[in-house]
Amino acid sequence: MSSWIQRAITALMVATTPAASLLAAEAPAAPGTAEPVALNEKAASVLLANPVIPEYPPVAKINYIQGKVFLQVLVSRAGTVRTAHVLRGDPILATAALKAVRNWHYRPLLTASGPAEFLADVQVKFSLQGRRLKPMPPDPGKFLSRQVRVPEVVGKPVGTPPAVPVRLRLLVNEEGQVVDAALLSGQPSAFAEACRIVDKWRFQPARWGAIPIPWYLEVNVPGGGSLLSSIDLEARSQ
Repeated sequence: MSSWIQRAITALMVATTPAASLLAAEAPAAPGTAEPVALNEKAASVLLANPVIPEYPPVAKINYIQGKVFLQVLVSRAGTVRTAHVLRGDPILATAALKAVRNWHYRPLLTASGPAEFLADVQVKFSLQGRRLKPMPPDPGKFLSRQVRVPEVVGKPVGTPPAVPVRLRLLVNEEGQVVDAALLSGQPSAFAEACRIVDKWRFQPARWGAIPIPWYLEVNVPGGGSLLSSIDLEARSQ
């Protein structure tokens, strides 16, 4: 199974557990449970020991793209990031944030039962403040999106469809690889199979002129044994 699928499935499973709805200011003891402890952003930041700084994508700099990327992380008992999943943010910045956050290291979360996994929302800020900027367009993100040719599926999908239709949001990097996925609609139980189908697809990355860039792509995977050749693909920019 591809690593992005495992991360996406883990993120969805964790997000749908009762623990994910908690916003704990301090870590509870959590005895006798394998569920991760949910921490708020401030509590998690106290444990952050090695915040790898993401590289600012050149295409984002050129187009004055800045802002925050919001992610959800699942951290192991040893303090390594098991999964990092994009909640929202510009796709170019989100790809850079993912690369960095997946290499973050935290101090172990200690509870009355010993070290525990924890779940937290984090944010990565990209700012052009302090740089000598030319006059900026009123909305750089929308301005850029009008110039971008979105990702395309260039290989025929192969596999058995899930039992029910699923709609996914994929983050396709500049190499045409899926690096993150989110369930937009459909049953969570069908998410894993939909991801396995998508993993067999080949993508042409989005392009800004001749330059390949990361971008979001929304796809529908029909269920109920529909012919895969009739899969409806829809792309949209964020």
